[in-house]
Amino acid sequence: MDELLVLRDLAAGYGEARVIAGIDVELRAGRSLAVLGRNGTGKTTLLNTVIGATRHMGGSVAFAGRDITRLSSDARARIGIGWVPQERNIFRSLTVDENMTAVALPGPWTKERVYALFPRLAERRRNFGNQLSGGEQQMLAIGRALVLNPRLILLDEPTEGLAPIIIEELMAALKRIIRDEGLSAIVVEQHAKKILGVTDDSIILDRGRVVHAAPSRDLIADPAPLEKHLGVAAA
Repeated sequence: MDELLVLRDLAAGYGEARVIAGIDVELRAGRSLAVLGRNGTGKTTLLNTVIGATRHMGGSVAFAGRDITRLSSDARARIGIGWVPQERNIFRSLTVDENMTAVALPGPWTKERVYALFPRLAERRRNFGNQLSGGEQQMLAIGRALVLNPRLILLDEPTEGLAPIIIEELMAALKRIIRDEGLSAIVVEQHAKKILGVTDDSIILDRGRVVHAAPSRDLIADPAPLEKHLGVAAA
């Protein structure tokens, strides 16, 4: 099978603190993965490890058949790993248009396609980053990642702190990106039921380890693992 990302017995953390351990994940090209778990279970650390922003403590990371365990974050971005962090990391002193122009690389995702995906951004294309609402900033962060034309996009809590109507708008956009466009994705998300309707597969983390792995549709049909590990049936 065409495995895009393979994590084998992966362990990582910060300084001397080991946060994740024994992580085994395989993601095929064109597939998507939801990463679920309570706060502090290692979800963000898992994404940070895939992009090379943690201390490696064991195991391996392979991308498109290449061992990238020791590769720098910049080099991982150049080979096609895109990232939308919780902090969004947009350029607040640049306009929406400039934010995307500054990082865009050749490929199918252009500014125009991002504006079609997020009409709010098209309306605010001349506004500076610090003039946008939280939801608009998140849309811009996703747009910036898309115009880099990655092979894999990582999204860390993309709906955190946003109003329900904006969450629905973002989820519809993610569904288009992942389902319709077939972009490989890993999404850390608190709204379990919503993201399970978008992704192909899912894992639940607890204390830095994978405690449950299943197709997303199975968790929708039987939410018992969500009740057990997250304390809710439909977060």
